[in-house]
Amino acid sequence: MSGDHSDAAIARRVRRMETLLEEKGVLSGARLDEIIDASLSGASPANGARVVARAWTDPGYKRRLLADGTAAVRELGYMEGSYQRLRVVENTADTHNVIVCTLCSCYPLRLLGPSPSWYKSEAYRSRVVREPRTVLAEFGLELPSGTEITVWDSSAETRYMVLPRRPEGTEGLGEEELAALVTRNALIGTAAV
Repeated sequence: MSGDHSDAAIARRVRRMETLLEEKGVLSGARLDEIIDASLSGASPANGARVVARAWTDPGYKRRLLADGTAAVRELGYMEGSYQRLRVVENTADTHNVIVCTLCSCYPLRLLGPSPSWYKSEAYRSRVVREPRTVLAEFGLELPSGTEITVWDSSAETRYMVLPRRPEGTEGLGEEELAALVTRNALIGTAAV
């Protein structure tokens, strides 16, 4: 598939699609705005952080989350009405996971909030696949040489979220305090927490 995939080109195509939907009477501009607003409503990395905190404190929930991310996240009220499958991948002492969408910027919006500009950039999308250790180091994440790095490529059907390792010394913290430690970059895999 070739063509211009720059943000400007994508924005032009989206605007053209909006215009066609309006011209054909499929959706009004106001209804389209309502749909977009509803999809962004409540979309926040705080949601993903709450999922992580629950997994860190509830072993049964963690097992369900890793077995079927979509169902486990819905238990907490997230991803209702979403048609994508969510797969949650766990960082361990030996393995670090990072997510990307090499074709565009597919991303679990409701759990991570709007995607950062770097996630959508061609540089990130191409380089993290070829040289993940270097890209992670540029984010300030230096991993031991023996740590295996797995790059997960999101798609329109399957979205990924990283379950970061629980920081040492946090055993006495509750879910709310733990959730406050988790960053969006950790949910993507470009940070430890």
